[in-house]
Amino acid sequence: MPAEWERHEAVWLSWPYDESTFPDRIKEVENIYLKIISALHNGEKINLLVKDEEMKNRVEKTLLDYGINLYQVVFHIYDYADVWFRDYGPIFLVNKREKALSIVKWQFNAWGEKYEELIKDTNIPYLMNEKLNLPLYSPNIVLEGGSIDVNGEGVLLTTKQCLLNKNRNKKLKVEEIEYFLREYLGVRDIIWLEGGVDGDDTDGHIDDVARFVNENTVLACFEADENDVNYNVLKKNYEILLNYRTAEGKRLNVVKLPMPKPIEINGQRLPASYANFYIGNSAVLVPVFNQPTDTEAIEIIGAFFPERKIVAIDCNDLIVGFGAIHCITQQQPLLEG
Repeated sequence: MPAEWERHEAVWLSWPYDESTFPDRIKEVENIYLKIISALHNGEKINLLVKDEEMKNRVEKTLLDYGINLYQVVFHIYDYADVWFRDYGPIFLVNKREKALSIVKWQFNAWGEKYEELIKDTNIPYLMNEKLNLPLYSPNIVLEGGSIDVNGEGVLLTTKQCLLNKNRNKKLKVEEIEYFLREYLGVRDIIWLEGGVDGDDTDGHIDDVARFVNENTVLACFEADENDVNYNVLKKNYEILLNYRTAEGKRLNVVKLPMPKPIEINGQRLPASYANFYIGNSAVLVPVFNQPTDTEAIEIIGAFFPERKIVAIDCNDLIVGFGAIHCITQQQPLLEG
């Protein structure tokens, strides 16, 4: 599995439509998608899922009116349930020696069967592969793309709270899960962090707490307020990363990433995090929340991608669905040479 900063051929997205995911905010979320697609489409193709021909025609016109080059957009008509493509879509693998792509199709059970109506999205990789026609591997275990992050050099980040959760693979031991990660993603070392942020209905996805930005550097979310519910778990995560050593005895460069102040809706805390950024070919999209910490987060992330444009995307409406930019995207690697 390549690192996200390696070259992409395309990014996959699903157009938003479900009012139950974004109550009274569909138009606002559509506008966020327009900003995301506009920022990315000159650097990589946009593979965009739509529900039917009527939606395709409407979205096509919306993109055109926004100034998006439709030659960079490929529409795919599938009966998908929701927008969280990172979690139900396939993970792309690269065989650099043979210059070949393949995909891994994991089981998606809507984050521990929390949302029964969304479980059908587990079939999206099969539908995609009718067009892609790539070698497809099925480990037949539950795993979401947002629960893992890799450095492209054999190291994988995840959390105990998610991958060891009994609502995923209750019969599998730690060693068995590690076996599947190594065999199906080509990783060597697995770093187990404690857990994720409060309000995260995915049970601790890594893309809200810690992300690789190069082979040796991890940005780790850190809560400065000792009275905040996230303080202890993020501190533990940070310390695990500081104490990690590679097989060669090397340390990681661990950089603190601030947390925004709590965002709530109807008394429910939302999993707002700056770690939910997406690294595109020409741009890095950073979620922001109209808070003083936005500027600091943008500067920290941007420092590691001087050749790419840093685009701040206001995600206050998107986070109402309990996810942000990384959750709705999945990169398809470019085969070099």
